[in-house]
Amino acid sequence: MRYNYRYRLNPTDELHERLAWTVDTCRQVYNHFLHRLNREDGTSSYSEQSVLPDLKDWWTDLKQVHSKVLQKVVQRLYDNLSTLKGRKDNGHRVGELKWKAPQKYRSIKYSQTGFELKNTSGRTVLSLSKIGDIPMVYHRDVPDDATIKEVVIKQEPTGEWFAVLGIETEDDSPPKPKKIEDCVGIDVGILKYTHDTDGTAVERPDISDERDRLEREQRKLSRKEQDRRTTASNSVSSPNVTPICNGNDGTSCTNSRTTTPGSTTL
Repeated sequence: MRYNYRYRLNPTDELHERLAWTVDTCRQVYNHFLHRLNREDGTSSYSEQSVLPDLKDWWTDLKQVHSKVLQKVVQRLYDNLSTLKGRKDNGHRVGELKWKAPQKYRSIKYSQTGFELKNTSGRTVLSLSKIGDIPMVYHRDVPDDATIKEVVIKQEPTGEWFAVLGIETEDDSPPKPKKIEDCVGIDVGILKYTHDTDGTAVERPDISDERDRLEREQRKLSRKEQDRRTTASNSVSSPNVTPICNGNDGTSCTNSRTTTPGSTTL
């Protein structure tokens, strides 16, 4: 079976900058291949991933990003395209694939290689290739028989970093029962917290004493989100440059500072 375990990361200032730079570089790679998708016919995830080694010859910053992470960026683009096409085929009205702004691209993915859980001086850290060892809140042990297949690193709008470990165990999924018995239906209400089909009702909790504190925390969260939106362009050390390619092999390219969004029409 496959599970996702989510952990809070506590990177140092240096690691925070490194993570932010990596995420932003991957965002630019996403926009770069979206531009190629708009200009060229017959591209695919596999064919575009084969362009990455040549891309590193002139876009030297990509050498500081793990190869699997870059491959997943290209795959992410074509997965998004496939999802839109599927919805369109099912009769839904769909939009376009647009360039990703910094606040719209917040995660990277390691698959198969480039990550490791380590125990350093009695604490568990997540070691990421090309980034470093990141302290984490290891509140839940990974089963001994589990295999970590992938790691997703994501920054929330409030600024916190999290790691989602995609693990796989040898246990099979529990069999689906042939006949379902002893069922209870539960409905969440307004006047009552819950009602069930057995006639049991649970009163809604009284949180009047907590209202002021909750309102304060909500205002703090709103301010954090606003601060993140206004300072997103200054949170990474690299300039917001999206390379534009003229050649089919991705090697004849220049850097563009234009802010005009690109899009892919289905």
